[in-house]
Amino acid sequence: MPNWLSFSSDFNVILAYIFGIILIILVARVLLMPIRLIFRLVYNGLIGGIMLWILNFIGGHIGFTIAINPITALIAGFLGLPGVILLILFKIFIAG
Repeated sequence: MPNWLSFSSDFNVILAYIFGIILIILVARVLLMPIRLIFRLVYNGLIGGIMLWILNFIGGHIGFTIAINPITALIAGFLGLPGVILLILFKIFIAG
């Protein structure tokens, strides 16, 4: 076998390994993105629930509470303090 032919097949094997590694990394990134999004939503929902719990704890003394459910927790967690203010305004002006 000529020397240049051996180099060519070794080079093809190396390229195949590099392509395979890049492909594995890309597939892993695509699969991990939704998991990160789910964990971020759960984390933000918990933070929102805590903020609503604090609001209900303080507002309970004056008779103002907001129900804590997955929707209100995610609104408060996703939007932060503006989300809590939005829920308060919704409760005051729309829900009565």
